[in-house]
Amino acid sequence: MALVTVYLPCSNYGRFLSDAIDSVLKQTFDDWELFIIDDGSIDNTSEVLQLYKGHPRITIFTTPSIGLPSVCNFAISRSLSKYVIRLDGDDIFDENILLILTNYLERHPDAALVFPDYYLIDEFGIVFAHEQRQRIFENNHMLDIPPNGACTMIRKSIIDDIGGYREDLGAQDGFDLWTRIRNKYVAGNINLPLFRYRRHGSNLTGNTHRILSARRQIKKDAVESSLLAYYPITAVIPCRRNYDFRQDLWNATFNGRSLLEKDIDVCLTSKLIDKVVVACDNLDAKKVVEKFDDSRVSFYLRDSDSTIRTRSIVPTLKNIVQSLDPQFKGITVLRYLQTPFVSNDVLDEAITSLIMNDADSSYGVERIKRNLFRRSPHGLEPINSNNSFSTDFDIIYRDSQTFTASANRNFLRGSLSGSTSVCFEVSESESLFINSELDLEVANLLSKKYD
Repeated sequence: MALVTVYLPCSNYGRFLSDAIDSVLKQTFDDWELFIIDDGSIDNTSEVLQLYKGHPRITIFTTPSIGLPSVCNFAISRSLSKYVIRLDGDDIFDENILLILTNYLERHPDAALVFPDYYLIDEFGIVFAHEQRQRIFENNHMLDIPPNGACTMIRKSIIDDIGGYREDLGAQDGFDLWTRIRNKYVAGNINLPLFRYRRHGSNLTGNTHRILSARRQIKKDAVESSLLAYYPITAVIPCRRNYDFRQDLWNATFNGRSLLEKDIDVCLTSKLIDKVVVACDNLDAKKVVEKFDDSRVSFYLRDSDSTIRTRSIVPTLKNIVQSLDPQFKGITVLRYLQTPFVSNDVLDEAITSLIMNDADSSYGVERIKRNLFRRSPHGLEPINSNNSFSTDFDIIYRDSQTFTASANRNFLRGSLSGSTSVCFEVSESESLFINSELDLEVANLLSKKYD
């Protein structure tokens, strides 16, 4: 029985498969076995696998397009090894990865898993970036970013204990296992690039919608048992008569309805939000609230002075919350109606992200992928990473201005965000912010397209 089982799922990655298999054969560590699972490939995968049949350490399986999570469970259930590690059919191991990761787990018996840094390579195998994770529990105390699932070594007993991979999500990107392991077991990471992660047009990483939907469901399931401790959960929609590009922007027409009506509907559709409060200094907005004839929706008359752009909204939120949540133990989602493409799923993710990470607040953000600069005595100086080496601390985000989920206790200290904030990325359409007549026109055109 081998100490380590490497399992290699492959679905139509025949052109990359030999590089992946050879990277296992060249390991400086010898106590391993390799399971290769051809999951319904229709390319030249079977021809490539013929080259490796008969190797004493390689076992080849064929499955009928059952999908990555099922393939993972299929392989793990057949392993008798102490440790398991996945290698996707389009990626490459460094020759020392098994030696170093196994040594780490042998020397740290309390660790459930360990993962390394990695290089990003293109479809031709050329390295174009080096991704590094700050040392968790040492430099990085937030566990909201999962490790790469295709180069993480895990104790087989731990996977068995948590019940393996979920097969009901339609996608698997490592977030599922990480969510169930991170708070129950110790994890470790090694700052050596021991893996080459191939980015190309057909891999799962590019299937954003499937992964996004899966992550949202994972978060909901993860916090289900602890939700009651965070109620009440209130959505506050702030609007005003003045100070926007048009008076009473909340009443602007979007797809045949007012922005405010659209936003109330979205908040009411959320399965986590139990109160919706429209806060406005114009009583005409109250008439919109009354149209809904729903006890969950109420109106709060704001003081006009509180609507000035430079005023903090925290005193308004504190006044609203103290009647709904006198103990200030719940959560408030501050919802901006200028982003009409935000769905109830996004609002729910704001709430579940906060709860999962025991944070004070959570934000929807856009990741800045272009270089940003500031002036310096010697000209322009980059403020985000502009080279091929980066860590998770080099990522720059922009507030998408879609919403903020905040623990109500923050308001007692006069703060909206508190001391610990987490974020998650929203799509480009979800972060479209209406700040001009042209933006409003574009949003209406896009809404017709999406419908």
